[in-house]
Amino acid sequence: MDEIYTPKHNPWIIAITVTLATIMEVLDTSIANVALPHIAGSLGASADESTWVITSYLVANAIVLPLGAYLGSIIGRKRFYMTCVVIFGVSSLLCGLATSLPMLLFFRVLQGLGGGGLQPSEQSILADTFPPAKRGQAFALYGLAVITAPIIGPTLGGWITDNYNWRWIFFINIPIAILSLTLTHRLVEDTPRIKREVAEAKRGGFRLDLIGFGLVALTFGTLEVVMDKGQEDDWFASHFIVIFSVMFVIGLLSLVGWELWQIHTGKRPILDLRLFKNRNFAVSFLMMFMLGLTLYATTVLLPQFLQSLMGYTAEIAGMAMSAGGLATIICMPIVGILISRIDGRYLIMFGFTALAVTLYHMTTLDLQMSFRYVSFLRFYQSIGLAFLFVPINTLAYVGIEPGKNNDVSGLANLARNIGGSAGTSLFTTVLARHQQVHQQYLAANVYGSSPAWLNQYHALVQQSLQHTASLADAQRFAMGRLYQTLQAQASVLSYIDVILMLSLFCACMVPMALLLKKPPKHMEAAVH
Repeated sequence: MDEIYTPKHNPWIIAITVTLATIMEVLDTSIANVALPHIAGSLGASADESTWVITSYLVANAIVLPLGAYLGSIIGRKRFYMTCVVIFGVSSLLCGLATSLPMLLFFRVLQGLGGGGLQPSEQSILADTFPPAKRGQAFALYGLAVITAPIIGPTLGGWITDNYNWRWIFFINIPIAILSLTLTHRLVEDTPRIKREVAEAKRGGFRLDLIGFGLVALTFGTLEVVMDKGQEDDWFASHFIVIFSVMFVIGLLSLVGWELWQIHTGKRPILDLRLFKNRNFAVSFLMMFMLGLTLYATTVLLPQFLQSLMGYTAEIAGMAMSAGGLATIICMPIVGILISRIDGRYLIMFGFTALAVTLYHMTTLDLQMSFRYVSFLRFYQSIGLAFLFVPINTLAYVGIEPGKNNDVSGLANLARNIGGSAGTSLFTTVLARHQQVHQQYLAANVYGSSPAWLNQYHALVQQSLQHTASLADAQRFAMGRLYQTLQAQASVLSYIDVILMLSLFCACMVPMALLLKKPPKHMEAAVH
């Protein structure tokens, strides 16, 4: 049985310290999105080539996420964490200084490798630093960064790009990395258990599981590429996607077999699959996947709708999205307090119910809605998100021995990130395909004898005749405008389809909360 660990410094100062790096890393998953046209123009790349600036980071990030617990047990969690901060900070500087696209992509891979090790380490540090009675409040602070950063990322990236230069979206990481590194060195320490693991690893000669490393890279790297490039390459109509999908399946089966063999032979597995025997962890893993799917899908969905169909600039669309950040800031501390007083399962049920209801209400969006209405939609939706992150993370550790905290945090963060990629991929695919279906349906139901159609057509012809003397040109102009209106309406209907789908997914998660076990009696006593 592990002795009770008490940190030397104030736990809340440690929580703020590790949250700094969380903000920096999560922000970088979305901040570069709006700067892609500027990056492509500056480096002489095409629009398609520039998207690899995002993909390369996500692939590297997905590969390292599940490795954090393994590497931390070999070299020490604090040393691993500080190494990741250094890699992230240095690679951010190099990304800003890149003079060609291949150079930028290489440094983005390094940045993703450094960033992927931060989140699992930060969450496990919080789990070890705070007792169960305070853990929910600590995760609330951590959740502020995880949920708010993707929301403000596009806004901040657009503002920096418009007012300065795209390179500054990378340079701003450097002072944060230096501050995080300094505070971590002074305040964070490894627990006695981790120190024993490192000492045992040294006596064993640092035997790295190179086969396991390779299988993790193959599995999650190919999965990320498939989800990120699937719709762009028309999924399985593309040989590229088919090959990477086959590689993913082979990699996944091989990884599971290899990790089970490592466990059977008594060796330290990279991914401790035994955690999935714990019902709370398995259900929490699924819920964290769904949280990531919904968070990232809606974070991409609403700004794209506002910019492509309503003519908002990136900055104004970001301001509308910032209402979600405000809701998170208000609700997260409340949830952190409630988790110590109310059964976390009920908070999860409320969170998914609120999210399903608000997403369903979002189907009222149209091309005439006001900025205020958009902001309120995002605000209400983010309330549900805030009520999910803390209780899911807290209940994921129930029944898990302290020695597995690193493994839990690594897999939980992997679930959220893979869910985010899946959500974005699902959103773009359904949007593109349903738009074609709705366009065909609307076109088939537009009749020349319709009074509404005729009135609008003649009004547009008369409007055009004020600027041209040709009746034929005026008629072509009227037909073109009507076709644009039809396309816009088809797009709106396809967005509504996506939102309805997300609402249904969230509704299905509500009864899943009942599968979670309550904390044991001794933990409840500590909490209450």
